[in-house]
Amino acid sequence: MRERAISMRTVMTRHSWAIGLMESRRTPGPATLRHHDAVIGCLRDAGFTIQLAAHAFSTLDSYIYGFALQERSLAFGTPEETSELAKAFLLQFPTKDYPHLAELTIQHVLKPGYDYGDEFEFGLDLILDGLERTRGTT
Repeated sequence: MRERAISMRTVMTRHSWAIGLMESRRTPGPATLRHHDAVIGCLRDAGFTIQLAAHAFSTLDSYIYGFALQERSLAFGTPEETSELAKAFLLQFPTKDYPHLAELTIQHVLKPGYDYGDEFEFGLDLILDGLERTRGTT
């Protein structure tokens, strides 16, 4: 499931036009249906009940699609652009008014090597860990 999720995000990132195409369709195409069927099959093969497979599929699909959509709408794309925007934010908005944003920006975003895209796998692992725990209780 982790590999499938990362692969899906990679495709959506590489082909950012695909998100707009997906949004424009009222019904999914055959490739989308095959992907959905394969994901549900993986969940069922892993012992997920129908109900839990539905919940897991919805959660994973929403997270992957939502992250790709958010990433596409960001005003930065590279670590250098992120750093420039973060520094501009700190200059434009008083840190006393936004202390938590300033702290996160200074102590996390401005650290060398920060890449917003790296946040994806952290969130994905939280979801997968939670689904694994839930699977064992149903």
